[in-house]
Amino acid sequence: MSNDAAFDLIASAQAAKRAAAFMSTATIEQKSAALRMMAKRLQANSKQIFDANAKDIDDARRHGLSEAKVERLTLNEKRMKEICLGLVQVADLRDPIGEIIDGWVRPNGLSVSRVRVPIGLIGIIYESRPNVTVDAAALCIKSGNAVLLRGGSESLRSNKALVSCLREALTDSGLPADAVSFVESPDRSFVAEMAKLKGVIDCIIPRGGTALINAVIETATVPVIETGTGNCHIYVDDSADFTAATDIIINAKVQRPSVCNAAETVLVHRAIAERFVPLAAAALHECKVEIRGDSSVQKLTSYAVEATEQDWYEEYSDLIIAIKVVDNVTAAVDHINKYGTHHSDSIITSSYENSQYFVGAVDSAAVYVNASTRFTDGYEFGFGAEIGISNQKLHARGPMGLTELTTYKYIVRGSGQIRE
Repeated sequence: MSNDAAFDLIASAQAAKRAAAFMSTATIEQKSAALRMMAKRLQANSKQIFDANAKDIDDARRHGLSEAKVERLTLNEKRMKEICLGLVQVADLRDPIGEIIDGWVRPNGLSVSRVRVPIGLIGIIYESRPNVTVDAAALCIKSGNAVLLRGGSESLRSNKALVSCLREALTDSGLPADAVSFVESPDRSFVAEMAKLKGVIDCIIPRGGTALINAVIETATVPVIETGTGNCHIYVDDSADFTAATDIIINAKVQRPSVCNAAETVLVHRAIAERFVPLAAAALHECKVEIRGDSSVQKLTSYAVEATEQDWYEEYSDLIIAIKVVDNVTAAVDHINKYGTHHSDSIITSSYENSQYFVGAVDSAAVYVNASTRFTDGYEFGFGAEIGISNQKLHARGPMGLTELTTYKYIVRGSGQIRE
């Protein structure tokens, strides 16, 4: 157990568990009002939040955090506006709780219904991005859950400021403040402790790099939903429009290189490699992207350095990309399924047949045709926000919104039936 006397994890988790019981019966009006109040509180206290964030950023740079990761940490007026808009959008979404998924009547007269209900207390362990604090809280509240948040130490001040506003909004709305609870200590031992609170925490969702996710999986006795390592691919087919393909690659790599849906590898059909690789490489070089290529790519552009076997597995989260020439769409799919992380992969093509093969054969949570992988996001999918992007197949896959934070129970109504 942690020796940090300033924070009692078990007491906080137990308080959040009690709040989860209350939230399971909260009305849609209460939950939606709380989310709108959260948006107002965040806007009203944005200066204090930005001041806290500025201190986190100063510390991050002093400790050598990369600029890509500093970018993920940063809060500003634009991002605060997006965060608050997300809260309002989640408030406006249909409430999944109480939905009758299925129902039937047995020959003996028993009425059986499968009804959507909250999971309970959800633990979120995440790195760097303070917007996750609000997104996770919003989705958990709307889906009738409580949440215990453990953000990265580099965003501790920012997260404290955000959570303070969220808890005040809950109180103002007549809901328990402990429905949004926060691990206020940077002590890393709390990650392992949270993962072992079986019977208190109902589900753990780690969001971050491979090391964090693996650390949670290896120690957890609480059920885990794995999220988000993103070695995302773009395959440029021999029938691709070169302008569209280049624009998509630049968007997928450059817009926000630090996020999990950014492209890390480009695969190019051999028939067009001589014409397309120099074009794409020049555009990437102009955007200050380091290129790591196979032998074919290195012959076609002076901008590429040699790619190692590890490069095909890598999630760079930076302005680095790997490029490889492949024989056809089948070889591209084989490469993606071997080296990818089953997150998001795209084909750029004018061939319906090849697009259909790619969509069917690529084993990923999101598969695109002629579009950037950057769209794999709860906000872009219309969920208002996301709790994470699941790469696994049970119980959720892809961007996780409200329904992914629910389970179901069977409600059976009778009139005195007994089993014989």
